[in-house]
Amino acid sequence: MNKSKIKELGINQPLKRGNKVKNNVSRRDFLKYSALTYGAFTGLTFLAGCAKNPVTGRQQLMMMSRSQEIGIDKKQSPFQFSSDYGVIQDESLNRYMGQVGTKMLPNVHRRTMPYNFQCVNATYINAYAFPGGSIAVTRGILLDLDNEAQLAALLGHELGHVNARHSAQQASKGQLSSLLVGGLSVLAGTQGSGLGQLTQQLGALGQGLFLSSYSRDNEREADSLGQEYMVKAGYSSKGFVGLMEMLNSLNKAKPSSSRMLFATHPMSSERLQAAVQRDGTIYHNTRYFPLNRERYMDKTASLRQKKEAVKKMQEGEKYLAKEEYGNAQTAFKTAIQQAKHDYTAHVLMAKCLLIQEKSSKALSFANAAKNLYPTEPQGYYLAGLSNLAEKKHSRAYEDFKECDRLLPGNPQLTFYKGYSLDNSGQKQEAAQNYSSYLKQIDYQSNKYSQHAYKRLKAWGYAN
Repeated sequence: MNKSKIKELGINQPLKRGNKVKNNVSRRDFLKYSALTYGAFTGLTFLAGCAKNPVTGRQQLMMMSRSQEIGIDKKQSPFQFSSDYGVIQDESLNRYMGQVGTKMLPNVHRRTMPYNFQCVNATYINAYAFPGGSIAVTRGILLDLDNEAQLAALLGHELGHVNARHSAQQASKGQLSSLLVGGLSVLAGTQGSGLGQLTQQLGALGQGLFLSSYSRDNEREADSLGQEYMVKAGYSSKGFVGLMEMLNSLNKAKPSSSRMLFATHPMSSERLQAAVQRDGTIYHNTRYFPLNRERYMDKTASLRQKKEAVKKMQEGEKYLAKEEYGNAQTAFKTAIQQAKHDYTAHVLMAKCLLIQEKSSKALSFANAAKNLYPTEPQGYYLAGLSNLAEKKHSRAYEDFKECDRLLPGNPQLTFYKGYSLDNSGQKQEAAQNYSSYLKQIDYQSNKYSQHAYKRLKAWGYAN
């Protein structure tokens, strides 16, 4: 799409009559990009050079400054957190997890990074870190931990990635380049690996969409640092061994809920053996330090009450990936019965129903999700898609507008706002959104940009 062809939309510029263009984006087409609510970033420029590794002291190729690491974190982490259904609403649990993470900070190598620790509502099993120090764990993995020392080991491992600058290193090698462009280019990059299917767009694509994949060397170094950080904070090194035993068991069993974990954090029996060796040698004096199991069980009691519902959500997502929509819907229905006020369960049900083009029912669950978590945008996005499918264009516009307010930065929302206004007969406002969308998007084969351009051309705003 040649952006020079798009005329500026001035207030005094009259609309020209043109041939009416049929709205050729189907209802199913709209659903295909739902996971990309959280996928739009502006490009960043890196300056090539060498820097001293803060852990080893050796020179390493590094094309990203500290300020750029923090900048990427600020741009990407809110989208990933929202893709994972937002930060958990249990403030007590989130505060507890933050206290465990903060306890290790005096002993890390990069003490001045703006660290923060969050538990997110996703049910798949994972933990991840962004280069600027934002660290998250999912509900799924918290339910698999047995004590506070294991939690400290998990957070310590993610701190290891930040301190060894692994994400920044991957970016310097070009591994994150697809994450630093517009959201539709992100989709284009994933379609080749089989992630472009409708089910995965609405179901599992958000899992790890903005996360880097670490090498085995990265994992070994993060393990060593994580075990160091947690024992210096006063935890038993047995906690790290316990974490590795749990991960090793998951890796052998290969449940679908851990697929993203091992895609981004490759596991091996060698990692477990190395943890056991460190426990028996350099950290043998810490083996009798506390595990704090009772405190962990007490602090996670409210989450563990939802364990069966979380399992049902994991089961439903597995069925979604297999395109067994009826089974997925049954699983999500059971999850909602077991946890009536769970935001994630309602969002997953809305997605499942949208995939099946049951938009009226999907809208009911999306609206419920909005009420359950008013400050989290994904419910509004799904409500907007449902309203579009129901031809309730004014309501769809309000949903997309609120989603954009809560989490700005995704050009796809600009298109949807324009489309909603277009179908509500508000051509001037629709044209402004279409024009704005085309100025943000470079992906020329995108049918949405083609549609926006056709409408502008028909109205006399493009040539």
